[in-house]
Formats: sequence, structure tokens, C-alpha cells
Amino acid sequence: MSLMLIILTVTILLFIWGKFTPDIIALLSMISLFLFGILDLNETLSGFSNTTVIMIAALFIIGEGLSQTGWTALAGQKFIKLAGKSSTKLLLITTLGSGLLSGIVSNTGTVATLMPVTIASAWSIGTLPSKLLMPVAFGSNTGGLLTLTGTPPNIIVNNTMIQSGMEGFSFFEFGLIGLPLLLLTLLYFRFVGYKLLPKNKTNNKPVDISNTLHKWIEAYRFENDYYRLRVRSVSPLLNTEMGEWNFEREHKVSIIRIKRRHPNVLKGNEPYIEFPTNSTEFLYHDIITVKGDTEAINALMIKFRLGLLPIESIEDEVIHNLINQEVGMAEILVTPKSILVGRKMRLGNFFKRFGIQLMAASRNNKPITDREVLVKAGDAFLVRGSWSDIDQLKEHHENLVICGSPEGMSKTITDLTSKSFIALFALLLMIGLLVFKVVPGAIAALISAGIVLITGCVPISKAYKGISWISVVMIAAMIPMGIALQKTGTAELIANGLVNTLGQQHPVVLLAGVFLLTTTFSQVINNSATAVLMAPIVIIAANTLNISAAPFMIVVAISASTAFLTPVGTTTNAMVMTAGGYKFMDYLKVGAPLLLLFLIVSLVLVPLIWPF
Repeated sequence: MSLMLIILTVTILLFIWGKFTPDIIALLSMISLFLFGILDLNETLSGFSNTTVIMIAALFIIGEGLSQTGWTALAGQKFIKLAGKSSTKLLLITTLGSGLLSGIVSNTGTVATLMPVTIASAWSIGTLPSKLLMPVAFGSNTGGLLTLTGTPPNIIVNNTMIQSGMEGFSFFEFGLIGLPLLLLTLLYFRFVGYKLLPKNKTNNKPVDISNTLHKWIEAYRFENDYYRLRVRSVSPLLNTEMGEWNFEREHKVSIIRIKRRHPNVLKGNEPYIEFPTNSTEFLYHDIITVKGDTEAINALMIKFRLGLLPIESIEDEVIHNLINQEVGMAEILVTPKSILVGRKMRLGNFFKRFGIQLMAASRNNKPITDREVLVKAGDAFLVRGSWSDIDQLKEHHENLVICGSPEGMSKTITDLTSKSFIALFALLLMIGLLVFKVVPGAIAALISAGIVLITGCVPISKAYKGISWISVVMIAAMIPMGIALQKTGTAELIANGLVNTLGQQHPVVLLAGVFLLTTTFSQVINNSATAVLMAPIVIIAANTLNISAAPFMIVVAISASTAFLTPVGTTTNAMVMTAGGYKFMDYLKVGAPLLLLFLIVSLVLVPLIWPF
């Protein structure tokens, strides 16, 4: 047992030190348990097949599906629009929004989604990001308590109870305490916390898609030769292939995109042809986006009897017609060593080899008006392609520089597509399976994640990137610690210590002790690791006193999510630290009163909802 206590103490100290990432610390702890003979091989590796770990990994994929298909960006923008120019409204809406969103999406994913739009909105209404970002982080931590899958500690305490032969919690049962705590968080920041938040001036205005497009339009002047044409019933283009007409050489016009007004999916006609090729067939009422000068467009309209369609402002046209969930735009710079230097490239063409379409070019900060460009070092190109091809462009061509963040911009697209509703259906299906207990939680999450992957809501590569592997590996490697605590009797020792010192007085006093011990751990240790450590201890303590474990396990889940005092307690706290210019003491000053309120409310409400 003494060896077990030494390993536990060293593990906690390493978490506090923060020199290594949590997954590395957890792996070292797991290996130590095996090398010192405390656990056998099966027990040591049991965490990697644990249903909790599998379910959490699947939830990351589902959350990425919602993010990639526009739901989280749309939700974030709606929250901001409701605030108008009021900093108080913006504070309440972003905090409430992060809380509600984190009930279905991971806390990390919620903050990652809302942080850019929160920062941009803060600047736009004349306040500072530091007055909003910490409430967003704390709101996401609290909102995770709304549902069973809202945050890993909920899943951990629920599965621990089931594995101990007890009845688990229902999907929305956590919301009985989570909703009051979220409302408490809102009231706290509205009347107290906002005054305690620092006024830190930061230079972190994020890339805004509208602002970015405006700069591109100004720099490249590509709006001057952008038109949309309609294929009439009398047009000779009907039922012919694009390659038959040689638009580039004979007509000096590039076909950028085709929208089918009457698509026939059975015949393989998709609603949009994002990158037309020579084999693309023209159909009746097709809307063709073209690039060319006015004279060439007029000649094209006369020869092929095409109708001219009005366009919105060029910025709106780009957002609505050239950029979507599948396709995006980016700016690239050509370095002296690039293989493109010395090559002739025609603007408007789609290059299958590169997976991009050249929309416009600039040299020495001046737009290039020639249709064919002899590439020189330092040239800048505005390109259009699938988001994945743009992401991979740098890997394929190491001497190209991609400006900005295509990955970040892709998540700002709010236009919903069929895949958006598939991702939403997958989420609702998982909730339904969990609520009605049709299948175990891990299977429900895997089914929904499978739907997201199979239907292409998220490319597999992005899905795996969306998983926080540090969290997954850390949880899997810490689960054996819980086994070792029980196997060596250490958990029973700690539980007996709680019972002997606090349990003899009143269960509420023990409840307070569990809360304070758990929240102390959560300030310096990942909340999932804290839940893994505390759950078995609490089960033993409750059984020793012959009282229900449910209220104590709920308190473990609550207090594991109250890392309000330090920036290292949760990933969300760390995410907003730099963006808000926060210091360590800022968390302590703002978080301590909120933590005290959580303790009081939990001690009052939890015994009423889950009696001893």
C-alpha cells in the first residue's frame, strides 16, 4: 500500500508541476503500476478497452461533425446577433451559449467554436475579450453538467456506478443540478464576476471571413469579371459537353461553377458542379458562374443565347456561391524554390493535379489582369478548391505559403447542407438511444459517430484530428490507477479516512468533504483523472456508511468540473488564458467566489434531488 501511495503522490505532483503533458504522466503512472507488480498485464491495459474511453472518443467525432457541417458556427453567430451592441447582453449570451452548447458538444469544442466569434464581437462593440472569455470557459465547464455526455466526469461516475452493480443516471438527470448551476453562473457574472474580470488589452483580432473576403476583393479586383449566366432552352450548349467548346482559348472565358436548377440524382446529376471539367454536360436552366471581361461575356451570351442573372454584392456572391461546407478559398504565396516558378498558368482553370482553381493573381501588391500568368517568385494567387485540398496544398508543394488558416475559416461557414442535417440526426439518434436505453452508451455513441463518418459529414482524417487524443489516452491510462487503488486497499484507506473524520457527523458534512477534496484535485489535475481517482473512493465511503452513493457521485461530477481557480485545471481555461491576457491570479480572483457558490448550492440541492 505504501508503494501505491508513493506512485499516487508522484503522479499528482507531476500533474501539478505541468512539465509533461497529462497523457505522458498518466502513461508513466500506468507503466509504474505494472513494473512494480501492483497490476498484471490485463489490468494495466484495461483502460484502452474501457467503454468510457470508447464513448468519449466517439463523442469527439460527433462534435467535429457538428462543427464541420456548420451547426456550431451558426449557433455561435446567432448568439452574437442577439447581443447587439450591449456588452452585458453579449456576456450573458456567450456564457449561456457556451453552457448549452457544451451539453451536446465537448467543452473544448465549444470554446474553440465560440472563442473566435466572441473575440471578434468584443472588439466590434467596444469591449475587451478579457471581459468575456473567462465566462465562456467557465460556462462551458458548467454546461457539461447538463447531460450525461456533456463532460467526461459525468460518464466516468455513471459507468463506475454501473460497474459497481448500482443503477446509473439517466441522460438528462445531471441537468437537475446542472441547470441551476448554469443559471447561478450567469447571475454571478452579470452582477459580480463582470466587475472582477480584468481589462487586459490584447492584440488578437481574429480573421473574420467577411473582412478577409473584402481584403481579397480589394487586392485582386476579381469582382470586375465575375458573372452568372443561365442556359436557356434555345441554347446550343444544351446536352453538350464543356470540352466541345474550348471556352478558354476561343472565347477567353473560364467556367468556374455550375448550379443545376433541375438536378436528377438518379442520372448522376448533382445539384452543383463545383469544378467543371471537359466532360461536364450542360443541362437546361443550368446557372453558370463564369470569369471573363465584359466584352468576352457579351459575345458568349449572344453566341450561346445565355441569360444574364443579377448578382448580389461580390462579397455576398462569394460567400453564397463560391464558398460552402465543401469548398473554400485561400491566398497562397509562391517562394523562389517553388516548382511553379517559370510556368504559365491560366486564371480560372481547375488544375486536377493541384486540386485547385486559380481565381486571381497579384504581383507586387498589384492585381494581374492577364488571363495567362507566367509565374514568378513572390506572386500571390487567390485559389479555390475543396477545404481538404487547400489544407494539403502545403504538404504537396513545400515551397508554397498558405496565408491565414483555411481550417479555421472552413468552420465559419454557416450555410447548412444535407450533411448538416445528417450530423444533427446522428446526434439526436445518440440522445434517443441513451434516453430510452436501447443500447449501452458506448454503442450509441459509436453508431452515431459511424453515421457521421460513413456519410462524409467529416473526412476521416479530420475526424481523427478532432479527437483530443491527449484526453483519451490520459483517461485510458488513468483507469488502471482506479483499479490499483481498490486492489491495494488504498481507496478503502482514503474512504475510511473520510468516514472516520467526517462521516460520523452528518452525510452533508461528508458531502462537503468530497466536494472540497475533489475540487482541490481538479485545480491541478485534469477533471477526468480527478473523477477516475475519486469515484471508487466515494463508492466505498458510501457503502461503509450504508447510504446511497448517488448524491456523492453527483458531487464528484460537479466538483470535478469546478476548476475555476487555475488556468491548468481544464483545457478550456488554458485555451482562453493567452487570448484574454489572463494571469494566474485572475482565475483565483474571479473563480473563488463562484466556487464557493457552487459548494453552497450543491450542499443544499443535491441531497434534496438525490436523498442519502
